[in-house]
Amino acid sequence: MESNPRLKFFKYALYAVVAVILARLFQIQILQKETWVAKAEAQHTLENTIKAKRGEIFMMDGEEPVAVVMNEKVYTVIVDPMTAEEEEIREVLYNDNVVKFTTFEIEDVFSDRTRRYFVAAKNVPRELAKKIQEVEPKGVYLQETTKRVYPEGTMAARLLGFVNVDGEGQYGVEAAMDEELKGKDGLLKTVADINHVALSIGNANVKIAAEDGKDVVLTVDRNIQAGVEKILAQKMAEFGKDQASALVMDPRNGEVLAMANLPSYDPADYGNVEGAEVYVNRVTSDPYEPASVCKGFTFATAIELGAITPETVFYNKGYEIVDGWTIKNSTWDRADLLGPTSIQNAFNWSLNTGSMFALRKLGGDETAINEKGRKILYDYYVNHFGLGKLTGIELFESKGLINDPVEGDGRDSLYANMTFGQNLLVTMIQVASGYSAMINGGEYYRPYIVKGYMENGKLVPVEHEGAAWRAVSENTSATMREMLWGTRSLMRTSGVDPVGYYIGGKTGTAQVIRNGAYSMDEWVATYIGFGGAEGQMPEYLVMVRIWKDGETTGAEQYAQPVFNEISNFLIDYLKIKPGA
Repeated sequence: MESNPRLKFFKYALYAVVAVILARLFQIQILQKETWVAKAEAQHTLENTIKAKRGEIFMMDGEEPVAVVMNEKVYTVIVDPMTAEEEEIREVLYNDNVVKFTTFEIEDVFSDRTRRYFVAAKNVPRELAKKIQEVEPKGVYLQETTKRVYPEGTMAARLLGFVNVDGEGQYGVEAAMDEELKGKDGLLKTVADINHVALSIGNANVKIAAEDGKDVVLTVDRNIQAGVEKILAQKMAEFGKDQASALVMDPRNGEVLAMANLPSYDPADYGNVEGAEVYVNRVTSDPYEPASVCKGFTFATAIELGAITPETVFYNKGYEIVDGWTIKNSTWDRADLLGPTSIQNAFNWSLNTGSMFALRKLGGDETAINEKGRKILYDYYVNHFGLGKLTGIELFESKGLINDPVEGDGRDSLYANMTFGQNLLVTMIQVASGYSAMINGGEYYRPYIVKGYMENGKLVPVEHEGAAWRAVSENTSATMREMLWGTRSLMRTSGVDPVGYYIGGKTGTAQVIRNGAYSMDEWVATYIGFGGAEGQMPEYLVMVRIWKDGETTGAEQYAQPVFNEISNFLIDYLKIKPGA
């Protein structure tokens, strides 16, 4: 008797289904075992990141560290979309009180129901977090974290930087030292039951402790920083200028005592600014042409190599023609300065013809600039005084540009301008470090701004390297101190510089390049100088930069008065006693 064809069909169909099921079971249980085990574990495992505490930032208050960037306890709201109820989440998180702390729309939270972890709100204050906790919404977890608090307000904001909503350091110390400050997050992984209630047993339990960030102590003295910023603000208002930067260093070791930039901003409300340029620390990250302060480097080089002395006489005709370009002194038509004059007088009156003469002497030819002189000047600018290269300070910085002495057209005229600080790009930190080497006995110290770290409530200092290299000899350094002291005879006779103190400095007024050419209507003013007791090595070095876009700003009229006030403030604050 023949089989029923219909039963035969169903029998083979059943065999086929069973074969498919067996094949699928083989695939899942044997070939894809690890994948499906992991998915099953995920259904019964709760994971929580243990947030590391971000390190705080300190400045010095005399001999004591004080916190200038602190942490305030806040909460991150985490939603488990698999178990949370949308309407309840909408009521708890998306109301007038909490909505400003939310990071996504409600639809985004539940766009993928297979997720177990979704950050729905950040930086929720403690009181609001407490109210959320009282409601006990299903699938909502509160994670304790911190946000930055800046008790000094806008002070040193462009030095310190800020932390964004994602906990990332932005600009300044917060960004440059982000790895040390942020620490390393830990992990808590717990087995849960079918109702997603954490169990205290299970081999899947994992706990990786968080490593808190380091508490960084800066070399900056908050009192000097505040005093410098106050002076800058007063002088900007008095002069009608809207941009200023200042740097105070100890030239004997490279320690930064203040680093100020105005205008500033509130790092606790960092988004409330007109443009990102207000975040930039111009002292380290904004290369510019500092003009005649560079005459100090040119004269120091020529003195070191025996090409000139302060008493060397040259003929000043008010201008020089180099590569077909007429390069003038700012006082080119003053009859009383024309004719034979000394290098010291060229420094006092900032004669460009004097620094060009020194460059010619470096090349061994009083009549023309040559390749030999250019190479020597390049070597001393870059390798002795550290211009145009990174200093190594613990902040983001720019290299700038010192033009090649050989490659390119018009090298003679270009280097003629470089002798008085044009046609190059350098940062304030580079110039100040180079000047420190010039006046401290001749040794170059890398600038630094990290004094150490707080551990168990005490400062643990960092050991910094000694002198990185010798820039010039002690004799050349002593000569340059005297030359810089010589430029301030009027400040002494007028009583600006107090009796018993040894103060020197140099002006720099730079034309600004606009539309590919130097503008006669826009200048930046710079002054750099040192101070200390008579008969002693200088105890402080100050560099000032002040300007306003579209305006002429002369160093003698604007930058030097700022230096004068900062210098006298430092003498009082540092309690420097006058020399004999």
